[in-house]
Amino acid sequence: MELKTDFPKTRSSLAEDFRNLGLKKGMTIIMHSSLKSLGWVVGGPVAVVQALMDVITEEGTLVMPAHTAHYSDPAGWLNPPVPEEWWPVIREEMPAFDPEITPTYFMGAIVEAFRTFPGVIRSNHPTESFAAWGKNKETIINGQTLDFALGEDSPLGKMYELGGHVLLIGVGYDSNTTMHLAEHRVPNPKTEENAGPYYLYGQRVWKSFTQVSYREELFEEIGSAYEGAGHTVIKGKAGSAECRLIPQVELVDFTERWLANYDLAGKQQPMLNL
Repeated sequence: MELKTDFPKTRSSLAEDFRNLGLKKGMTIIMHSSLKSLGWVVGGPVAVVQALMDVITEEGTLVMPAHTAHYSDPAGWLNPPVPEEWWPVIREEMPAFDPEITPTYFMGAIVEAFRTFPGVIRSNHPTESFAAWGKNKETIINGQTLDFALGEDSPLGKMYELGGHVLLIGVGYDSNTTMHLAEHRVPNPKTEENAGPYYLYGQRVWKSFTQVSYREELFEEIGSAYEGAGHTVIKGKAGSAECRLIPQVELVDFTERWLANYDLAGKQQPMLNL
């Protein structure tokens, strides 16, 4: 196996890189990441999580999306779909989402390691849970609603009120969950129904819920427009990974304006100065 790295990355070297990028003690951070992008890390995802914690300390708060898209209604599954005659069995037999034991789904090795750390708590949503550690973890995690789980009462909305930052490690804007908050703020967003199993008062229930019809396919274009308009983004490297540190409020507000203008223009390229 070819080692695509010049020198091993470590907990201490990554912590230094994160500080050079602009992370500080006491910051509230939501992180999206690719472990592979960092290069060869001594200790793997555990060392990455420890490095982030070393920098922001328990005076800060570290948040990661811990989503489980497969804990959803099979009627909506496309990659791959399952036969319709399977749907009743899946709805009846799928284990309830459990914040303690349910693994994340295609969220990456760093998130999967983070959710098991001492002191990390996780919200109780069958598809859109979040994990958090640090000073404001309870404020951020508690109160997430079943409906509109990425909206105002979500961890994203709580972070917005706290003036959080988005950290992208080796991934683009299309992985930026924060931008979904803006989708809830545009006039008359399109919605759809979903469902999933979770524990309610200790009992497994299969519950339907309403969510915005997400448009993450636009996020790379929005991110390019955000940067092109001169909005705040700090770029640098952690290990071998290209990283961005972005103020959440500024990005969400821009995304809301962009989407509102996009919809008003009939899905044509927005031309207004945002």
